[in-house]
Amino acid sequence: MTEAVPDWSSALGYAVIPWIVLVRQLPWIHIVVQLLIALPPVLLLHGIATRVLARLAQPLPYSRRLLQYGHRAVGVLIYLLIVQVILRSAPDDIPGLAAARHVTGLVIVCGLTWLGLRCVRAVSHTIIELHPADTPDNLHARRIQTQTRVLARSVMALIVMIGAGTALSTLPLLREIGTSLLASAGVAGLVVGFAAKPVLGNLLAGMQIALTQPIRLDDVVIVQNEWGQIEEITGTYVVVRIWDQRRMIVPLQWFIENPFQNWTRTNSEILGTVSVWVDYAAPVGALREQAERLCRESPEWDGRLCITQVVETSERAMQIRILVSAADAGRAWDLRCRVREGLLGFLQREYPGSLPRVRAELDAA
Repeated sequence: MTEAVPDWSSALGYAVIPWIVLVRQLPWIHIVVQLLIALPPVLLLHGIATRVLARLAQPLPYSRRLLQYGHRAVGVLIYLLIVQVILRSAPDDIPGLAAARHVTGLVIVCGLTWLGLRCVRAVSHTIIELHPADTPDNLHARRIQTQTRVLARSVMALIVMIGAGTALSTLPLLREIGTSLLASAGVAGLVVGFAAKPVLGNLLAGMQIALTQPIRLDDVVIVQNEWGQIEEITGTYVVVRIWDQRRMIVPLQWFIENPFQNWTRTNSEILGTVSVWVDYAAPVGALREQAERLCRESPEWDGRLCITQVVETSERAMQIRILVSAADAGRAWDLRCRVREGLLGFLQREYPGSLPRVRAELDAA
């Protein structure tokens, strides 16, 4: 019986391979240790700097909001930059180091995009906070808020496009595809232009609305024969809150290309009419005095106008129109209803024979 001879080469290989793997991973272990060592000081310094700057920026609304919205993004970016410095200082022959550097660069681009979005949001929210629209005379505040919201959304969309383009341009595959498609760029550009026409049209319409302001937030408008208020203006559409709590979604470009009524373009004051048909025997002077009395007793009347006139006649009756004024459209509607009800009650109570009637003459024969 022959004795088995041990395979010393295989045993030696099995014993050496783990050490080779460990030696090959030593640079990465060293890099990870450096990253772990750098994390606590970054967190500590970031926390101290945030507290100090928050106290210094307390009386400054813009600086305070920028610090509140952007301190986390700044901390992440600082640590990512330290990670990139550590990776750049490592030897180039480490396996997978190039991919790690590239991924870190992409994350830094994303972090910068995040910081830009937070800064734009901070500035827009501060402007809106400094110009509240819950005051009686809020025309200037609504103008500022509309411009701020639309421009902020446009700038944020631009920041996202720049960040996405920068991140994608770092990928070699996309660069090669772009080079190969350069010959057909003209046709592709036309196709993309036609396909993106609604998006680009709404984007340009949003910029035009922000600058010229045919509509603003809380404006009272009539769109498609619907009375409502501008509730929200986004980068692509406008939300109109209709009086019965429905919501109408209208593209931004529609407001540029179509006529519509804006009842609060320059101010919220508005005139309302009350029409009453009465008999020719109705005393117009008494109706005028009663209309003025009703307006004086109505809290919705702003004291500017209360005119009673005969505006129409027919073979049976005449039409009395009472023109009244109010501070806004909602108060004008309530005032019109109050005056109309009061006049009808006055006629029924004091002059019941003055309501419209049908006259007929009967022949005895």
